[in-house]
Amino acid sequence: MSPREPVLRVLCVDDNRDCADTLGILLELVGFDACVCYDGVSALAAAETFRPDAAILDLTMPGMDGGELARRLRERPWARTLPLVALTALSDEEARRRTAGAGFDLHLTKPVSPDRLANVLADIVILRGDSFLAIGH
Repeated sequence: MSPREPVLRVLCVDDNRDCADTLGILLELVGFDACVCYDGVSALAAAETFRPDAAILDLTMPGMDGGELARRLRERPWARTLPLVALTALSDEEARRRTAGAGFDLHLTKPVSPDRLANVLADIVILRGDSFLAIGH
C-alpha cells in the first residue's frame, strides 16, 4: 500500500451537517477516506458503492435513525462484519442497550476527542491485520 492510499474507508452519518462535515474532515486529515451523509436513506445508497470498512453513525436522526440504519447495513452480506460505531449525545444505559441491540460494536458519546476516534478506527485496522485488505475491497 502506498503512503497516499487511505488506510480505511469510513462512512460518517449525522443529520447535523456541521458535525458530519467536521468528522469527515478530521478523518481525512489522519489519512482515512470519509464518505459523509446526512440521513439514513442516502447513507444506505452511498454505502453500496463506497463499501466502507467502518461506519460512524449518529443515533437520533429524523426519518431513519442510526439504529435502523445499523440494522439495514447488517442485512447486506458485505456489511455483516462491518464495524459500527455509534457517536451520539445519548449516554444513558438505555441508549447503550439500544446500540448493542442494533448491532453496534461501540458506543461513543459526543463530544469525542479526535484522537480517541482516530485511535478507535486505527485499532480496527490493527485488529483486522492482513484480513483487512480482503474485506470490502
